[in-house]
Amino acid sequence: MDLVIMTFAIGYIFSDFFRREPLEGYDPLKYYKKPQLWENIKFASMIAAPAVVLHELAHKFAAMSFGASATLHAPYFWYAIVILLKMMRFPLLFFVGGYVSHTALPPLESSIVAVAGPLTNLILWIACLAVVKYRLINRKYYKILVPAAKINMFLFIFNMIPLPGFDGYHFISSLFSAFA
Repeated sequence: MDLVIMTFAIGYIFSDFFRREPLEGYDPLKYYKKPQLWENIKFASMIAAPAVVLHELAHKFAAMSFGASATLHAPYFWYAIVILLKMMRFPLLFFVGGYVSHTALPPLESSIVAVAGPLTNLILWIACLAVVKYRLINRKYYKILVPAAKINMFLFIFNMIPLPGFDGYHFISSLFSAFA
């Protein structure tokens, strides 16, 4: 249930950033009869939700691979605040996509769990770029792949910031604990 709520919340939150553009040869009467908000939510969900959900699942599966009990959580309170601010036309100041809680692990394993999410975004970023660069799929899908590459690049860089609360901080502090 958390994954479904995460997907729709992320789609709504990012619906102004990733808007579905009409296809070539579209019928304007049919295009503008559709509810644009719903179309933008679906489109933003296709782009942003996989980046966030796969990032969090990487944390979960990495923790589970070390024998920890791990649970994926959708931050309902933060979604409510961000959605409320979005409805009030405030600029989007922050976003918490989700989080994984897990039982205690040794420092080295904890550092691997912390970096698993950002590394997933790095891999997705490189994969999207490779597919576009080497034209491995039809050009009409570039409207999804190019923004997907950008959000994965952003999530990788942003999450690796070594400040408390970010994956980069947990990664570095766990490595420091493991080797100090």
